Amino acid sequence: MARKFHRKSRLRSVNEINVTPLIDLAFALLIIFMIATPLLEQTIALDLPEETQKPQNQNLDENFQIITIEPKGKYFWGKAELTLSELEKKIQALSNQEDPPVIHIRADQSIPYQKVITVIDLVKKYNLSRISLDTRVSSR
Repeated sequence: MARKFHRKSRLRSVNEINVTPLIDLAFALLIIFMIATPLLEQTIALDLPEETQKPQNQNLDENFQIITIEPKGKYFWGKAELTLSELEKKIQALSNQEDPPVIHIRADQSIPYQKVITVIDLVKKYNLSRISLDTRVSSR
């Protein structure tokens, strides 16, 4: 006698949603963001001077440019290395704008203070008054 193997209801609908592909996608996105986040802020490595006071609130919508002075005394506009005369030309071009950006000056704490003052003098020479000196917050 032969046995018959058959399902009772072949056209039965599935009442559950398969969430396995959704979970796989969520984990893949999590891994992508974990890898990409540290790469978002690639700046020139500096040992900034410490600030012991509570930092002021910054307007994140503000337009800004970053001038960096590294420990060897080299000047950078964003990530591009410039001479002092090239830096002056960039600052002069900013002064011609209708709404010039805030200028963030980042300088290593080991460089001579005169190099920072030289950059501030250049910025003031072209009547740009919105300057920010970047520091690191003390962990006290």
